[in-house]
Amino acid sequence: MPLQVRRIVTGHDATGHAIVKIDEIVGNPREGRPGARVHPVWTTEGFPANNDGQEDAGQRQTGTTLENGTVFRVIEFHPGVTPRNHRTDSIDYAIVISGEIDMQLDDSTVHLKAGDVLVQRGTIHNWVNRGALPCVIAFVLIAAKSVEAGGKTLAAQG
Repeated sequence: MPLQVRRIVTGHDATGHAIVKIDEIVGNPREGRPGARVHPVWTTEGFPANNDGQEDAGQRQTGTTLENGTVFRVIEFHPGVTPRNHRTDSIDYAIVISGEIDMQLDDSTVHLKAGDVLVQRGTIHNWVNRGALPCVIAFVLIAAKSVEAGGKTLAAQG
């Protein structure tokens, strides 16, 4: 059965009372690449983020990251997911919800499993699921400056 991500978004009514504005199954998952299904949850633009808007910011069209903003999404990485080495100009906070996965870096690999948390700071990486079950990870990506190392800028790629 495909993963169903329930998103609950709170806000305020006209009198300022806290209410649930959205309570639904994410209805717009997309195939990020073969074997990786992306469930967008929410986005913000600018810092600090605006909590006053009435629009559904989970419907905003965005790539992996959002310039000067944030992206919250859940990704299912199926066994044999198509490789895609990439780097983003972001700080990524991630929680492995279920399953196991390998994150390949330049010269090393780290194995992550359910309950592990990750802070990824602009590193080039690839996700490899060698298991028999999907791995589900929740990500919050926050726009950041490009990494500088060895006197050069390591620009986003992939």
